Amino acid sequence: MAQAQAARAAQTARAAQAPRTETYKYQGKDRRGNTVQGEVQSESLALAKAQLRKQGVVTQTVRKKPKPLFGERKKAITPADIAIFSRQLATMMKAGVPLVQSFDIVADGQENVAFRELVVSIKNDVSSGNSLASALAKHPRHFDDLFCNLVHAGEQSGKLDSMLDRVATYKEKTEALKAKIKKALTYPVAVILVAIIVTTILLIWVVPQFAETFSSFGADLPAFTLMVLKMSQFTQAYWWVILGSIAAGGFAFKEARFRNQKFADWVDGVMLKLPIIGPILKEAVVARFSRTLCTTFAAGVPLVEALESVAGAAGNAVYAKAIRQIRDDVTVGTQLNQAIRTTGMFPMMLLHMVAIGEESGALDAMLDKVASHFETSVDNKVDGLTALLEPMIMSVLGVLVGGLMVAMYLPIFMLGSVM
Repeated sequence: MAQAQAARAAQTARAAQAPRTETYKYQGKDRRGNTVQGEVQSESLALAKAQLRKQGVVTQTVRKKPKPLFGERKKAITPADIAIFSRQLATMMKAGVPLVQSFDIVADGQENVAFRELVVSIKNDVSSGNSLASALAKHPRHFDDLFCNLVHAGEQSGKLDSMLDRVATYKEKTEALKAKIKKALTYPVAVILVAIIVTTILLIWVVPQFAETFSSFGADLPAFTLMVLKMSQFTQAYWWVILGSIAAGGFAFKEARFRNQKFADWVDGVMLKLPIIGPILKEAVVARFSRTLCTTFAAGVPLVEALESVAGAAGNAVYAKAIRQIRDDVTVGTQLNQAIRTTGMFPMMLLHMVAIGEESGALDAMLDKVASHFETSVDNKVDGLTALLEPMIMSVLGVLVGGLMVAMYLPIFMLGSVM
């Protein structure tokens, strides 16, 4: 473990000293004498010219590409992009394509400018003699310690192609699980936003039309109608306050969770205690724990170091703390299944499967089965939750919009009954 930590420290040091790549625009003639122009990524103007000479381009002008005044808007690189990149790289390595050429193929097929620049930067680092793990470590925002450690283990063992395949499988399953959880949360949030927008439109534009009609009635209005009219007046007068408060509250929550670790831990704990969402999140964390530990252990990463990586990939502060407790117990000689049992946060199925895996020497296979089981369980529960929430949310939306309409037509109905 000390050697691995030293290697990671060396990679980080090299990453800090590495020069940044720039984009250069060029114009010149190729071997046939045809005029060509384009862009090339390089660390300096001299290296850009040298790179073009190797391609047979006689340059006439080469200059750094100017940056837009207000910055260039690029599509963000998502974890799903990294998962696809891992699979493409693994496929080409297994097919016998050289690593540097694999980067060229991946970069040529990318429409996302930011992602293409990332791939070219990694390729340039590898071409200059750096290891793939050290090249990836220069981009910690996209490649975490777990990813870099697995690639480093593959390079050290001489099985980079199979390790990349394992990493790609891990990323794909992890992203699929995240997508399922987001699906369960996105649908109700989207419907609630639609309900808020529809209600706001009714209060600002529709209800005032009824208010003008009611002013000529000369009779007392029902309490329900008066309440809706006051809501409409308040919304018309202070809509900007309401909108600003919602935006400020959302921004403050996001910043507080990012900057205040105690607040973030509290939010994670509350999420686990929610009536319906909580059990799904717990099973998702258990599935991620099993999948990550299976991948790192099968890659030959020492168990204590693997548990540190698993804690970082847990996705929940409460479980991350529990996993670090497991790591500390394992460090002093406790068996893994006993260390997991001590936390009291993991299901019995995981405990028994880990115990069997330790006794039989097939811990990675058992963890893989546990991960598959809980991933399937999360899929089924999310589908059930979506099916349950759909009629409930539509009922709430109907009651909300229908209630406003009833409040507006109630005085008319009462007037008709009097006449």
